[in-house]
Amino acid sequence: MARYTPMIKQYLSIKANHPDAFLFFRLGDFYEMFFEDAIKAAEELEITLTSRDGGKEKIPMCGVPYHSAEVYIQRLIEKGYRVAICEQVEDPASAKGVVRREVVRVITPGTVMEEKMLTEKENNFLVGLTCRQENFALAACDLSTGEFYVTEVTGGPEAVIDELAAYQPKEVLLNSHLDQDVAFKEHLKLRLGALITVLHSEENSMKEVRSTLQERFPDYREVLTTSLLEEVAGLLLAYLHQTQKRALAHMNRIERYDAARFMVLDASARQTLELTRSLREGKKAGSLLGLLDRTATAMGSRLLKKWLDKPLLDIREIEERQDAVESLVNQLLLLEDIHDRLKGVYDLERLSARIAYGTANARDLLALCRSLEMIPDLKECLKNSGSNALKRIAEKLDPLTDVQEQIEQSISEDAPTGLKEGRLVKEGYDEELDRLREIQRNGKTWITRLEQREREETGIKSLKVGFNKVFGYYIEVTKANLRHLPEGRYQRKQTLANAERFITQELKEQERLILEAEEKSVELEYQLFAEIREQIAGKIPRIQRLADQISRLDALHSFAAVSEKNHYVRPKVANDHRIYIEKGRHPVVESALNEGEFVPNDTHMEAGQVLLITGPNMAGKSTYMRQVALMTLMAQVGCFVPANRAEIGLIDRIFTRIGAADDLVGGRSTFMVEMDETRLALSQATSRSLLLLDEVGRGTSTYDGMALAQAIVEYIHDHVGAKTLFSTHYHELTRLDEDLDRVVNVHARCVEKEGKVVFLHKLERGGADKSYGIHVAQLAGMPDQVIQRSQGLLEMLEGRMQSASTGQLDLFSFGAPSQTNAPIHPREAEVLDAIRKWDLLHHTPIDTIRFLDDMQRKLKNIRSSGGDSDG
Repeated sequence: MARYTPMIKQYLSIKANHPDAFLFFRLGDFYEMFFEDAIKAAEELEITLTSRDGGKEKIPMCGVPYHSAEVYIQRLIEKGYRVAICEQVEDPASAKGVVRREVVRVITPGTVMEEKMLTEKENNFLVGLTCRQENFALAACDLSTGEFYVTEVTGGPEAVIDELAAYQPKEVLLNSHLDQDVAFKEHLKLRLGALITVLHSEENSMKEVRSTLQERFPDYREVLTTSLLEEVAGLLLAYLHQTQKRALAHMNRIERYDAARFMVLDASARQTLELTRSLREGKKAGSLLGLLDRTATAMGSRLLKKWLDKPLLDIREIEERQDAVESLVNQLLLLEDIHDRLKGVYDLERLSARIAYGTANARDLLALCRSLEMIPDLKECLKNSGSNALKRIAEKLDPLTDVQEQIEQSISEDAPTGLKEGRLVKEGYDEELDRLREIQRNGKTWITRLEQREREETGIKSLKVGFNKVFGYYIEVTKANLRHLPEGRYQRKQTLANAERFITQELKEQERLILEAEEKSVELEYQLFAEIREQIAGKIPRIQRLADQISRLDALHSFAAVSEKNHYVRPKVANDHRIYIEKGRHPVVESALNEGEFVPNDTHMEAGQVLLITGPNMAGKSTYMRQVALMTLMAQVGCFVPANRAEIGLIDRIFTRIGAADDLVGGRSTFMVEMDETRLALSQATSRSLLLLDEVGRGTSTYDGMALAQAIVEYIHDHVGAKTLFSTHYHELTRLDEDLDRVVNVHARCVEKEGKVVFLHKLERGGADKSYGIHVAQLAGMPDQVIQRSQGLLEMLEGRMQSASTGQLDLFSFGAPSQTNAPIHPREAEVLDAIRKWDLLHHTPIDTIRFLDDMQRKLKNIRSSGGDSDG
């Protein structure tokens, strides 16, 4: 290292402290990267890789312009990298030797603050995890909004991953203990796809952790009631201090919640039910969130998503939301008035975060001011609504009149986005600023008069007085008019191709006064603006409380708007095990159809009941199962539901096993995924859970699958007791209602007309008689030759099954059934009887093969001996 240049030595010294990040090293107007960083960045960013002299050798180098660095940083963050920003922290003009540089911030996927790098209507969560003896503590924060949540999770790794899934974090912090659990780390990456960061919390003693917490959250002991919660909160704060290197005034409150107060939804259920992303395109459109989100503000949209991720288990809270929604549904003018005013409210959460972070500009303060202008009218609307639920929101709406007035009096309405261009502060706000501006105005007026005077005295009408940043003020005369200038009138300053530029002592002095006033006024404006911003930062807790109520009102308003438009009804939510839905509909599917096209269905389920659903593909079985789950979820977030009437017993968890999907990265086949998800449901479901199991067992042989399906139904019925919707093509299972008192057969009805199947999408009591698989294949456009051959084979197989039931089946010929009516020998009848009595579902496939082989040999012996053999 001794032979490297001083600047490269400095780079390597700083890089050693940030080995896992791209180091953006400031050199003039560029951020440069060297060595491996340069090679990798050139590849990821698709920019030119060059080299420079490093002292002892040429070293790889690439760079990005300072003014457009955010674009490149965003691309690296989206790919899951970290970026350390290294700035020049002293004036190069006064530096002795190498300019001093320091890392001023580390940007990671979980600590993004830049507006362009954030999704407006989505949170950007950073989550920390600690663990002691299978007890987990979780802390989640969104640096861009100031939210900070903590909870403890019992139930092992699966339970904590399910809780993490609700946050969809961009980055997960682990303490060193969890870092050693390689299997858990891999499982996290697989399930969440987030960046995993390890922070060695033991470097900070609990005494230091508590000191940090006390400084930021004076009453933290009321919230962090265990040392495990203190540890995880300290882990997260330590990482924020390590990466952000500044005070985070908006991170001023911490909220502890009990995970048991919310319905649990694992990643599979969220995906299958299409809560926030559609299965087909992975977008918000086509999901339940896409349907319900009619919010007017970004913060309202984010809260609505959080509500969907965490449905309530508290009936009182659910009913409070329902009361507000009902009031808005019944008062359409009020609903419209609220929407109109909410549209004028900007994202107060992220505005306050930028103010605290020191990155808010003048337009951000103006946006805050315009938002506050909406609050008095909004407050009045809610007060006069006649709804206690809405009045309670109105009481908590702080109009922040003092903040609004301060911004109105200080910030210029046409302020630019930049902070070093002037025009930030209004006239009359500061006497010294007004004096400097007056000097500038007078100076520019003097310049105008000078130009007019010189034209008159020289007779050169094209003479002009101009200005540029390099040469300052000058008098310009074209070369054609130089002969008209009196000798010695001006001092030559610059020669151009077609003109000469001059200066006078008088102009020099005026230039000094004007530029000095401009420079001082820009500096003073920035100083004044920073002071105003700092004063408003002191009001951030009030702004955040206002944001909480606005976002809550917006989410409730959105529920009401969708409920009114789509004719949803208020469900009765009870603390029992019953689900009663009259003419229920799938909210998202219905919204994609013309009015009246969706066929509604009833659902009656008592405690521990299993609905065994049979019927053909495309008859609506999966849609029916999903709509029951979505209506229970909608009821528990406080929204109205698509039905004529609904009574919902609280559901603590929804499990889903719907659709076929493999897990190539995890090395699991489609059938293995199916079995794993079913195992999870059977092991974690309670009598308050809702299970959706679709075609369980279809991924293996018929007998294996049928045996598994029956055993699963029996286990749910006898041991789990959860309400279950179990869809299957194994029609043989419909006999289970004879042996299991809580199994009820229902089927998706369809009719056959002129050889074609018509799906009625209606669920009725009883089991289906056939699957209509060939009809569905025909609808899909399968070649006629395949359809005809399938029908022929089906008729043959059904004929053979019919012959078996009458004792006339030639068991070992694959062709058409025998046309002879020869009587069956008594010993052959004994074999057929043994086959009829063989219980397929309680024997392994190999036992069955051996049995059939034995029966086949007996039949051959009977035929070869003419019926006289005893074999």
